[in-house]
Amino acid sequence: MSKLFLTSYFAEVAELIGDCGVELKGRRVAFIPTASLHEEVNFYVEDAKQAFERLGVVVDELEISTASANEIKDKLQASDYIYVTGGNTFFLLQELKRSGADKFLLEQIKQGKTYIGESAGSIILSADIAYIQEMDTTDLAKDLKSYKGLNLVDIYPLPHYGNQPFKETAERTISRFANEINLRPFSNNQVICVTDGRVKILTLEA
Repeated sequence: MSKLFLTSYFAEVAELIGDCGVELKGRRVAFIPTASLHEEVNFYVEDAKQAFERLGVVVDELEISTASANEIKDKLQASDYIYVTGGNTFFLLQELKRSGADKFLLEQIKQGKTYIGESAGSIILSADIAYIQEMDTTDLAKDLKSYKGLNLVDIYPLPHYGNQPFKETAERTISRFANEINLRPFSNNQVICVTDGRVKILTLEA
């Protein structure tokens, strides 16, 4: 059984993860911050670490842009869950493919390991990430030859819907692609839970 917990801003909705059937306390998460490396604004990375720690999770950081293939494989296998932060989606996909981490990720998820994504970490599960160019620049991924994603969901997650500073870029993405692909906009206080392909959206009430 595959479980995917897709967020825009993980720290805000971390408490909803139990509603997706995921038990975190006492577990270990492979924490991948790669997408955030070249972002000027990256407070969400530390916020996510603190959220995991509050939930009783052991955080094992895995920087795939510098880790060896063996380290990536070993850390992913040793973890109970895999978490990928937000940041630049194109740079993230480039490094996943360059390092071979994409294959290890797919292997672990298909074997039943829960995947937790935040923003860019949610987007890469789609079939193709080209639709997110309104929100992310491709300049950081000069070596990325294809925008084909991990293709684990039939939807195209569109994070930060209605939230600044992404409100306008999200609307432009919808205007451009709504009739072409199965966009699934969701806000910072929502979660997309995917269990064996079944999709449901949870909202954290104010």
